[in-house]
Amino acid sequence: MTAGYQSPTPDRPQLLETPYGAFLQERLGAEAVVAVSGLCGELTGGMVARFDRDVIARTPASVVILGGTNDLGWQTAPSDILRNLVDMYGRALAEAVYPVAVTVPSIRVQGDVGTGEGRAWFEEHIYRRRELNGMIRQACVEKRIPCVDFFTATAEQGIGLLARPYSNDGLHLTTEG
Repeated sequence: MTAGYQSPTPDRPQLLETPYGAFLQERLGAEAVVAVSGLCGELTGGMVARFDRDVIARTPASVVILGGTNDLGWQTAPSDILRNLVDMYGRALAEAVYPVAVTVPSIRVQGDVGTGEGRAWFEEHIYRRRELNGMIRQACVEKRIPCVDFFTATAEQGIGLLARPYSNDGLHLTTEG
């Protein structure tokens, strides 16, 4: 999500990208200055370690915090991920920076997950995303900060899979996403 790279596909073999900072800056115009502090592949523990230096030190008016996708991929417990996210929300609030939390988007397996181990693996990953996202939403209610529900906005209703138009590899978002 940080870099905005999109996986090549047979119908789009070239590497496409939508740099999200530039994408947002174009839409906001002069209303705000967008600076991206995210690092591709980073875990929330790394985000916490850099937060003061790479976010707070810039004295922004607000910060959008999206983290946890990579942690989930490395089997980090949702409660540990939430602890890191809440740490960043709290640091932002303590410095009069308005935090905006974002839920982790869903995933989509290419092809049929079938039954057995493949289906169990996939269902576990969706379950863990839903669990973490519920915890993020609850933390936002408690801290009275906004939450952008990226999961719901990009998932197919009812089944929770990342909608096909929004990803060409089941994980990374397309420009449409």
